[in-house]
Amino acid sequence: MLRPLIVIRRTPKIDFMKWHKLGFAFSALLTLSSIVLFLTVGLNYGIDFVGGTQIEVRATPGPANLAEMRQKLDALHIGDVSLQGFGPSSDVLIRLSRQPGGDAAQERAVQLARQALGPGLEYRRIEVVGPTVGGELIRAGVIATILALVAIAFYIAFRFEWQFGVGGMISTLHDVITTVGLFALFHLEFNLTTLAAILTVAGYSVNDTVVIYDRIRESMRKYRTMPFGELINLALNETLSRTILTVSTVALAVLSLLFLGGEVLRGFSIAMLWGVVIGTYSSLFIAAPVIYYVQPKRAAVARSTEGAKAPVSRAR
Repeated sequence: MLRPLIVIRRTPKIDFMKWHKLGFAFSALLTLSSIVLFLTVGLNYGIDFVGGTQIEVRATPGPANLAEMRQKLDALHIGDVSLQGFGPSSDVLIRLSRQPGGDAAQERAVQLARQALGPGLEYRRIEVVGPTVGGELIRAGVIATILALVAIAFYIAFRFEWQFGVGGMISTLHDVITTVGLFALFHLEFNLTTLAAILTVAGYSVNDTVVIYDRIRESMRKYRTMPFGELINLALNETLSRTILTVSTVALAVLSLLFLGGEVLRGFSIAMLWGVVIGTYSSLFIAAPVIYYVQPKRAAVARSTEGAKAPVSRAR
């Protein structure tokens, strides 16, 4: 007989609400710091957004001599050149800055680089992005992120009550802003893959939040006289085992991508790993405590729950 996997066999009695004001202060500091870093330091945009050329090569035989390769490319005087080893010692990622003169100039820079580097290299990937396409991708990425956040807020408000939508919107926005701040702080490359990771983080965060909100709503129906702070604590403790299992599973998968996925997935993996941590934190210390200050009416929650169950009882 199969037994369910249980991490916490007894419901703990952790007083999450005792620390929620400290959590609010810490989150406010993180959010403000992220905004300041974005406005002052800025993001290290990849060629997806600013244009340029990215070349992935493999030295045969390895290892690759980065110093010699950099010296050859610098002698071409084709602007900023960046070389970075990744994965095996034979793999190198070369980034060439955008060249004046359009696509023809970009292709010419690639040909000059190939001639300068000489034989003994396997060219595995070459990507050329123009500045016009990069600008359009930035606008499309910003619009996609805003629309995703608005859709999440509307979904939670429709699924529960509008008060829950406020909490979900605040916590998800917090996760997105702090992820952007992390990339600005460490000057990590921000590209389309990273943007996809941020949208994935938003989806993960709202999934965790919805589970907690559903338990809060269920507890509101069962314990109509329990103080609201205690009710939130009960819901958080009852879903803690599920939260630990989800975080552990996702973290293991993301760590595998980080260490084995190569340079292409590095930004995605870092964003996802941070998002798993900050998304879990925001669900416990932001999304749930916010409901304490914008409490939905228990009578309305009870009526909506009973109304939702009515068709099921009639079907029986």
